[in-house]
Amino acid sequence: MLGATILNLRSGHAVSRSSLARLLGASASTLCLYADQLIAEGYIKETGIEKATIGRPQRLLGLVPEVGWFAGIELNAQRVHFVAIDFAGKVISTKACPLAADSVASDVMQLITTEIDKLVTEQKSPLLGIGVGAPGLVDRKRGVGRYFSFIKDWQEIPIAETLKKRFRTTITVENNLRGIALAERWFGAGRDLKDYVILGPRSGFGLSIMHNGQLMHGAHEVAGEVGLWSWPQPEGERALHDTMSATAIYRRMAGLPLEAPLPADLGAALKAVAQPGSPEWQRTVLDFARVIRTVQLIVDPEIFFLHGPLTALGDSFCQDIQATVENLSPKLLGTNIQIVLSSLGDDAGALGAGSLAMETWDPAAK
Repeated sequence: MLGATILNLRSGHAVSRSSLARLLGASASTLCLYADQLIAEGYIKETGIEKATIGRPQRLLGLVPEVGWFAGIELNAQRVHFVAIDFAGKVISTKACPLAADSVASDVMQLITTEIDKLVTEQKSPLLGIGVGAPGLVDRKRGVGRYFSFIKDWQEIPIAETLKKRFRTTITVENNLRGIALAERWFGAGRDLKDYVILGPRSGFGLSIMHNGQLMHGAHEVAGEVGLWSWPQPEGERALHDTMSATAIYRRMAGLPLEAPLPADLGAALKAVAQPGSPEWQRTVLDFARVIRTVQLIVDPEIFFLHGPLTALGDSFCQDIQATVENLSPKLLGTNIQIVLSSLGDDAGALGAGSLAMETWDPAAK
């Protein structure tokens, strides 16, 4: 209950003892005890009085930012992104570090350790937890990166164990796209949604599912790994990774071979080569529409959020996909599917990893 109290104050869903009681289904007297305990321990504070039109004025509550901070780290094939978030949920700093094309797993882990060391020296308050958004298959219970095909030898990487030895704090590891779903809840447009899907075309293609307010993982932690689907294409069956990743779409729209070098700014490059209405555009739109319709029939989300370099294609890209979805069979009248560009930028994965650290932290376990 103490952790839930802090999470609801941090999110802004509750601002007083009475609103906490309503949200958490507890009596006002019980919540007063919890609030008083957290005030005494220095985690929350009274921030003012809210005048009420009926009844007694409410004493407003807020978190104390200086209690500590959380680190969020997200990695993909091109770079590692870092964020520091204070106890109240405010972003303190962000940083992106590019990866060399020939980087191996040990290079990546060394970079992560070095950059967290720098963050620790920069902050005056203690590090409360680290969240890591790892690509590909992840074993959350062991904190292990199981497999990612776009970083050499990224197999069975003991992320949590490695970082725990160095930083002596709680380490939580999650698939990076699932982390982005948490970033939408804390920093984006998913704040008041319980059912939504993240579309993540980047080096590969995957999605993450927020269902009834909870991340969907599946019995074997592979829910959302749709990039492994076999997908029919004009040139024959291919893995979805090979046709719907941002890199594959760029090369197709630019008329380049599969192994052509990639530009430093993939989003800008996509925007430059994309021609709405062209065969390459229409093929991409149709692929997205088919995936979205299929996923809708399984989990039925309210909104699909598009993340990654393809957001550079703008609202017209989402509108074309949406119109195509509505024309696909079977027609589902009144479902009102929404496909929108995320308002979060390149640091969405790191924000999500930091969100994971915030949600995992427990004052009772300090």
